[in-house]
Amino acid sequence: MSTLLAIGAGIAVLTGIGAGIGIGLATSKAAEAIARQPEAEGKITKVLMLGCALAEATAIYGFVIALLIIIFLK
Repeated sequence: MSTLLAIGAGIAVLTGIGAGIGIGLATSKAAEAIARQPEAEGKITKVLMLGCALAEATAIYGFVIALLIIIFLK
């Protein structure tokens, strides 16, 4: 049973991969957009920070679920 808990926690933590890829893509697109239109840097940065925060929240939720699986289903 303990092996299945470890597998479940590992799967829950995999949300960090998606968040990392998403934040990386968003940052690269924001850098391209700022290079094309430097005058829009403020607006682009605001949208980028909001998107990164939402993506990071997803990764944190996955991490919390993994901890809950390990702690409470032991």
